[in-house]
Amino acid sequence: MRGIVKTFPGVRALDGVDLEVAAGEVHCLLGQNGAGKSTLIKVLAGAHRPDAGEITWAGEPVVFASPHAADAAGIATIHQELDLVPGLSVAENVVLGHEPAHLGFTRPRDAQEVTRGLLKRLGHPEIPPGRELGRLSAAGQQVVSMARALARDARLIVMDEPSAVLDPEEVQNLFRVIRELTADGVAVVYISHRLEEIRAIGDRVTVLKDGRTVARNLSARETPTAEVIRLMTGRSIEYVFPPRGAEPAGEPVLQVEDLGRTGEFSGVSLTARPGEIVGLAGLVGSGRSEILETIAGARRPSTGTVRVAGRALRTGSVPAAVRAGVGLCPEERKSQALLMLEPVARNVSLPVLGRFARGGLLGGGFIGRDAELAEAGTVTAQLDVRPSDPGRPVRTLSGGNQQKVVLARWLMRGCTVLLLDEPTRGVDVGARSEIYQLIRRLAADGVAVVLVSSEVPEVLGLADTVHVVREGRIIHSAPADELDEERVLDLVMEGSDMERRHG
Repeated sequence: MRGIVKTFPGVRALDGVDLEVAAGEVHCLLGQNGAGKSTLIKVLAGAHRPDAGEITWAGEPVVFASPHAADAAGIATIHQELDLVPGLSVAENVVLGHEPAHLGFTRPRDAQEVTRGLLKRLGHPEIPPGRELGRLSAAGQQVVSMARALARDARLIVMDEPSAVLDPEEVQNLFRVIRELTADGVAVVYISHRLEEIRAIGDRVTVLKDGRTVARNLSARETPTAEVIRLMTGRSIEYVFPPRGAEPAGEPVLQVEDLGRTGEFSGVSLTARPGEIVGLAGLVGSGRSEILETIAGARRPSTGTVRVAGRALRTGSVPAAVRAGVGLCPEERKSQALLMLEPVARNVSLPVLGRFARGGLLGGGFIGRDAELAEAGTVTAQLDVRPSDPGRPVRTLSGGNQQKVVLARWLMRGCTVLLLDEPTRGVDVGARSEIYQLIRRLAADGVAVVLVSSEVPEVLGLADTVHVVREGRIIHSAPADELDEERVLDLVMEGSDMERRHG
């Protein structure tokens, strides 16, 4: 790709970007949210037509007029926001658009057989090809998306944040599949914000910043991390985590006692004091997200109680939790937290809409839009949401700024307990640093924070106290400064056996 330019109304998303990928290599594409990565791969995949520039494929200039044209040429894309159909089965999703047919008739049995072989290759033979896709976890759906790409017999596969919902063991399995593909001459474009993955799997690196190529063909293994971050951000980031404040004091504002939910987790007890950040570390599927959602009232527990400021919450009621001062930033911000077609202001004001209703919401009052915009603008300015336009549709913001919008919602509501599930998933290095500072600032203001993250360094760097979760149970609890990454990974991978060995 040479000199690729793409302009949208008011935004020059790509300003002469270059990308060169060789057969049999893993080429890593890096850049902050908003750098142009997603737009570039949509141009490559035929979803966008470039305004200028040239694409050469297998030595010949090409114009991909549609995703089907790119697919037919041998280019498959695994998007960060999976383009799967929940109502169809796993097999139907894998072969969609390429259904096996005989004499003009599709053959579901053949589709299931093809899918079964691909899932086995991906290390997940336990996923039934006939199961409805929506019944799978986020990690399971990611595996199906990979199987769909492999079914195309592609010569180049673009993977946009493929490890975001995978646990460490599944990431290693992903790397195994990538190495098999490149050994067969398939090229892979790999996009990730996890720089340690780039070293583990990448060959060369291209860095984008503000819609331009700022570095090409760097060595993935030899280029220092500090240099990569400098290229991505335009500055050196010496300290990812802001310094901890004073040790939290006072009585717990959140008390969780013997909380359980059949088939998901059991016996969970924890506390959080005002100003304390409590971290939950564990693998995907260990029950971490389910614990947070149950505390927030989105799931009804089978055992246990949740108390906020000493008062027991009505279980299974989100409104009761919100009234008590509990806010939740869920794992999947686009599908679980944000109204993507609505403006920033409406997304921020959701928990307090009655504040802006003339005559009250139940009285059929109209929302005072000017007041809503003004207050949302004040809160989003405090969090430095960019662009600074509360009337802008939230879908047009980068991932990091969308995450800030979710945080701004609870800042406007004024919660005393904030539950954060994967707060930096899909967020670039620079925006991560800003979000870390926001979390610490909220804690400094007296908010009790409970944090879930798949990235152990993030839990250890932010939390005051860490609970290690495995198979739905807390198996170890300790102050964060008494743990290190290796110890936590030992616990989450080995669980009670490792616990016994270490005492």
